[in-house]
Amino acid sequence: MKIIEWISQKLKHEESYIRRTVELLEDGSTVPFIARYRKEMTGNLDEEQIRTVQKELARLKILEDRRVSIIERVRELGKLTSELEKAIQMAETKTVLEDLYQPYKKKRKTRATQAREKGLQPLAELILNQPPTDSESLKWVKEFAPGFEGSEELIWQGARDIVAESISDHTLVRSRVREKALKWARMKTVKIKDASDDQGVFQTYYQFENQINRIRPHQVLAMNRGESEKVLRVKIEFSERDWKPVLHSYFRPVGNSRIRNELEIAIEDAADRLLLPAISRDLRKNLTVKAQEHAIKVFAENLESLLLQPPLKGRAVLAIDPAFRSGCKIAVIDSSGEVLDVDVIYPHVPQKKDIEAMNRMKALVDRHGVTLIAIGNGTASRETEQLVARFIKSSEVPDLQYVIVSEAGASVYSASPLAREEFPEMDVSLRGAVSIARRIQDPLAELVKIDPQSIGVGMYQHDLNQKELVETLGEVVESVVNRVGVHVNTASGSLLKFVSGIGPQLAQELVAHRQKHGNFLMRKDLKKVKGLGAKAFEQAAGFLRIRNGKNPMDASAIHPECYDLTEKLLTMACTKMNDHIEVRKENLKKHILLPGLEWSAQKLGMGIPTLKDILHQIVQPGRDPRDDVPAPLLRSDVLSMKDLEPGMVLSGTVRNAVDFGAFIDIGVKEDGLLHRSKIPNKIHLHPGNILDVTILEIDHKRKRISLGWVQEMT
Repeated sequence: MKIIEWISQKLKHEESYIRRTVELLEDGSTVPFIARYRKEMTGNLDEEQIRTVQKELARLKILEDRRVSIIERVRELGKLTSELEKAIQMAETKTVLEDLYQPYKKKRKTRATQAREKGLQPLAELILNQPPTDSESLKWVKEFAPGFEGSEELIWQGARDIVAESISDHTLVRSRVREKALKWARMKTVKIKDASDDQGVFQTYYQFENQINRIRPHQVLAMNRGESEKVLRVKIEFSERDWKPVLHSYFRPVGNSRIRNELEIAIEDAADRLLLPAISRDLRKNLTVKAQEHAIKVFAENLESLLLQPPLKGRAVLAIDPAFRSGCKIAVIDSSGEVLDVDVIYPHVPQKKDIEAMNRMKALVDRHGVTLIAIGNGTASRETEQLVARFIKSSEVPDLQYVIVSEAGASVYSASPLAREEFPEMDVSLRGAVSIARRIQDPLAELVKIDPQSIGVGMYQHDLNQKELVETLGEVVESVVNRVGVHVNTASGSLLKFVSGIGPQLAQELVAHRQKHGNFLMRKDLKKVKGLGAKAFEQAAGFLRIRNGKNPMDASAIHPECYDLTEKLLTMACTKMNDHIEVRKENLKKHILLPGLEWSAQKLGMGIPTLKDILHQIVQPGRDPRDDVPAPLLRSDVLSMKDLEPGMVLSGTVRNAVDFGAFIDIGVKEDGLLHRSKIPNKIHLHPGNILDVTILEIDHKRKRISLGWVQEMT
């Protein structure tokens, strides 16, 4: 099957659009650029669909290379029939391809290869062919026995070994047994005797059994980890009814003779020793791959939600990186993210200088006009939260509030070359407090400085395919950065490198050019940057914003290649980019929308998708999609578990969303669990979602809070 045809069928999209999308990708265009500025060419494919095209293209090319290699190998062996070649050409997955190739693979030394070397292939073929009588095979054994080193039984054993391998290698047998196993096989786990699991991490799986097609991804990953840590023994069990009829349908024993019995024994041996263990390995691998893909997807969705958290603009922030013995590190930043002050306080054990700590916080708040305190959620976080709540009550500072901020990755950033470059004179521990402050002011701008896998919004992270995880999370960051857009005159190199067509080297050149020549006044000035050629400009320009520049369109997501068309549209609508927004809306409605988009697009010589995008940007140039997301939940007081009662309703923030539910920060030391069974169908929670929940159950001993659903999320 042709690659374009296959991808077209998978996406249910016209081949012509898929072909053009592939051409754009192979020409070096990025996914964000294609999705945003080449909608007419792709038939309006979104980023996810274009990435599917990209990945399927890579997968199918690898599959095609393997297909060619297999055909060549089988041809060299003189075994390539027209039927086999056709089957190989039609194979759509690597599993099917490898099943077809299995009988022809060069094998290591097996019992069957040793038997073949001893000349037992003819007897094996007799067993497989099941002649009407035993005379031919018994005669063969009798004649061969004198020259064979071993007993007559060893001759039969060797022949059976060849038969067993032939049965196990049979393409259709493998395929049909695997198909049945995927439906009916059962996964079982037991605890290994005397294995250490002090925390009871794997207690759920000490005696666990379920049908394989009902095992959830997080269960697969948990069982794999329990097995790797030598706590669990995991096995797949097959019912005889799911494999024996399949083998008998291709290798049917007949009559009532020695030769029939030999085939029966070989079938049992093939299943127990070769086929079922191979299928079991296949199933375990398949389950693991799918579980990892699912976990990576969850990680990616959570990361996207985290990166799209709205910035808290215009506020001076005092951030606290909590700790006990080594003290709480403090950093104060102004509304633009510049560091104003740093300090260390020791309010907790063993020093317990809480009064002194509050006095020093009061001095910093008054000196710098702080209206928000950001507390990292690591060690001593809740103790620090209680201190801050006391401080806010006693400080009498109007509108002073606090927020708990995930500090995942802050320590990684603190010790990074980038942090050393930004703050060469600052202590490593204080850099972490700066990162906490900045990630509440502008989460995206700060979090891009950290390797995405260090942000920690997934599950079983270290058990996943690290290459795929890094690639997928990198795609998420790239997608979000370009969706939001980047202000080229203020963005850091860390942010600029994710812009379509830029990359790390060009990002450095952009920053260096800005520092040497001052702010960019027009998008076309970007072409003056060393190394930024026509292709890079094409890919990047629409995602780079210039505020208060010479051309108002430079602050929008309108691509420079569409400026002339936009001017034509504005003239046709009797309006200008610097007209009042209500004037623009009214004129666009009167002259563009009322005559109809199709008529207007035809008159202007542009596609309807591009026309819609330009209209949106004329009305709301450069609108930040994060403005549509609810702001973080700010607090001024704190609760403890003893304050909670079943039935109480509280507002909370989703900290992490996993397969079995979501962990919700409701303002006490321990996050509550909203189990997936309590979440309405079709509702998908992500980090940052704010919702009301009800307290269902409180387990003070195990410090667990069970939550129920109250209302739609925001």
